[in-house]
Amino acid sequence: MAMTWDAPLTAAVARELDTLLGNDRLRGHRFRWDERELTLFFRTGTLRWSLHPARGWVVFLPPETPPTDARPLSARVVKVEAPPDERLIRIHLRRLRGRSYPIQVVLELMTNQWNALLVEGEDERIRHLLWTRRLAGRTLSVGHPYLPPEPSKRKGIHEPLTLQEWEELTAPATGRDRKSMILDRLAFSSPVNLPALLGEATGEEGGRDGAPPHGYLLWQRLRSLSTLQPCLLDLTGGQQPYPIALKGFRYDELKSVLQAVAAAAEGGTGETAALDKVLERLERALRHARGRINGIRREMAGGRRHHHELRETANLLLAHLGLVERGASSVTLTGFNGETVEISLDPSLSPQDNVQALYREAARSERARKRLPSLLEEAAKKVEELEILRKALVEGHILPAEVEGRLPGDARVRDPSRGPGEERLPYRRFQSSGGLEIRVGRGGADNDALTFHHARPEDIWLHARDAAGAHVILRWTGQGSPPARDLGEAAVLAALHSRARHTGMAPVDWTRRKYVRKPRKAPPGLVRPERVQTLFVEPDPDLPLRLDQAQGVPDAG
Repeated sequence: MAMTWDAPLTAAVARELDTLLGNDRLRGHRFRWDERELTLFFRTGTLRWSLHPARGWVVFLPPETPPTDARPLSARVVKVEAPPDERLIRIHLRRLRGRSYPIQVVLELMTNQWNALLVEGEDERIRHLLWTRRLAGRTLSVGHPYLPPEPSKRKGIHEPLTLQEWEELTAPATGRDRKSMILDRLAFSSPVNLPALLGEATGEEGGRDGAPPHGYLLWQRLRSLSTLQPCLLDLTGGQQPYPIALKGFRYDELKSVLQAVAAAAEGGTGETAALDKVLERLERALRHARGRINGIRREMAGGRRHHHELRETANLLLAHLGLVERGASSVTLTGFNGETVEISLDPSLSPQDNVQALYREAARSERARKRLPSLLEEAAKKVEELEILRKALVEGHILPAEVEGRLPGDARVRDPSRGPGEERLPYRRFQSSGGLEIRVGRGGADNDALTFHHARPEDIWLHARDAAGAHVILRWTGQGSPPARDLGEAAVLAALHSRARHTGMAPVDWTRRKYVRKPRKAPPGLVRPERVQTLFVEPDPDLPLRLDQAQGVPDAG
């Protein structure tokens, strides 16, 4: 599991770093945003902070020569400190050359928000950071002044609590959960030490023979850290470094808190690999869910023609039906307010059928708009569920295997049509209502592989017009066009697997695969189709559930 940072552990690490790095010289730093890792290259050693959600460790390694991707910074350590009852460490530096102004490395160690920043000047302007974030009340971004989190207001920070005050804060509560109330109000308490503070681990809450309760004495030690007992606690979720051994828990003593952190990092490497994989899938699912919210909001903001505009166009076309030639792809008319209006037409339809198609599209557009608020609510709930799942995973309250089973499927999940050991196919398979196989590309290079290596020349190729999305192949060996129903279902799948998925009516281009060309030096997925025809379909999100996925269909290449 990822280790937990609480106020006593943060203060103990800051104290050790202050002793270890006092007056040491910093030669350079390296912020690795993708890995959420900060490395500080000192003269006497290398300090590496791994602040990925699956880790949260700090280790002090032998000195290294700063690599080429590190930024030089000649400065000397002034002090390392942690504000009381905070999960925040500040490494104060003084530049050795050039202008003399304050420089700090700030480590934010709040649960699920680990971050590292380099700030400069009296206004503490951010120069580098691991995680750009825009939160309510503060923005963590390069160029912005650094605003720390709101300071703790729990009781017992500046003056120690009396025994009576302690007993009032920790007394059993009615109604609200006792533990939550104590964590909200009692300084230096945390989920790690609360069982020991309350005597739950030993069954002893009160003192003996008039002596103060063990929990009260432990709290005083955690508050002052006057005597340290660095150790590695055995908790339910794994090993946890801590500055003081907690009664009721098995532990291994170490020489320093930093050694305890390093031991936890070393012992957690094996399980971190599995955690990393699940966390990567979880992050990808979150990005997809947030992207869906943005897409729906764009639709609600009017990113496409409104249904009343479509009806007005249909009314105008109906009023001037005699001016429209059969087979025309467009017509220019004078609008009801005297303006010039150009209307695109489907040349395969009669003028009357074009009018009816516009009325149908307007009706579908109106239905789609009415669905958008409920879709937005569902998407927001999905993001909230995934964020709760991510927090539980990072904090060790749920196992990676449990999360794996609750994540939505993605392109990295094995194709159900593949047998053990078979090569991953660049497409998903569906079966149309008429029994034809439909292949939907997984995107980018997979689209190219599907179109040019997993489709026959006479197959039908489809793609949503003017929208990034999947290539779709409808397997077809017959003469002429495939059945309209099968072609329509393939077109709906093409729309659903594109950025046009939220529109009321999506245009989908189709042609024979042999008429699709790949331009030289074109990026993955970009092709040039010829002899294209266009279908207008409504992206029905329930269609994939109605179509049976093709099982055991041989790949004819």
